[in-house]
Amino acid sequence: MGQSSDILSSIKKTISGGSGSSLSSDDIVAGLKQALSLGAQKSADRLSVVNGFLNDKAVEILMPPQAQKVEKTLRNMGMGKLVDDAITSMNHAAEDASKSAAPIFINAIKNMTVTDGVNILKGSDTAATTYLRKSASPQLTKAYTPVVDSALQKTGATKYWKDVFDTYNKIPLVSKVNPDLSLYVTQKAIDGIFYYVAQEEIKIRKDPAAQVTDLLKKVFGGK
Repeated sequence: MGQSSDILSSIKKTISGGSGSSLSSDDIVAGLKQALSLGAQKSADRLSVVNGFLNDKAVEILMPPQAQKVEKTLRNMGMGKLVDDAITSMNHAAEDASKSAAPIFINAIKNMTVTDGVNILKGSDTAATTYLRKSASPQLTKAYTPVVDSALQKTGATKYWKDVFDTYNKIPLVSKVNPDLSLYVTQKAIDGIFYYVAQEEIKIRKDPAAQVTDLLKKVFGGK
């Protein structure tokens, strides 16, 4: 078995009551909170750089599914730049909002319980991220929406979005559509950060070099 299997086996033995271990439930919860907080900070830092979303195919924000017909129609009419401007501005808004993301995520992490922690540690390599997504999404969405709204105004996304849909909705005989820009970009921005929080969780669980504090080494190193 590889090193990661050995680490996870050690962790499971420890939290099942393995002898000689000093790993407590409080350690488990504190370690998981630290891992998620570290992941959130690194993810926010990564995505808040110039073109952090736009140049990353894993998290790049495209037009929403319900607007794909809008995009295709306008591109076929030679208005591709209008669509491109809207897409670019949405991604820049998510990038700008990510500068304020870490504290919002870290605040949501604080509510993890001991029971949550033990189950998470015994779970998959992204169990903590999955837990946070499930338990804190409404809280994150509520807190993050005004941050995204501000970024949408700052980057001109609101104007470009309006230009796209006003132009499309003036075309005779089309079914009018105008998805909620704020809701869409907020969700995609949160998804982007969760994507990289998961990658960071995997690293911390499997790679001793990523266990950058004594607590992380103790919890995820099976010590």
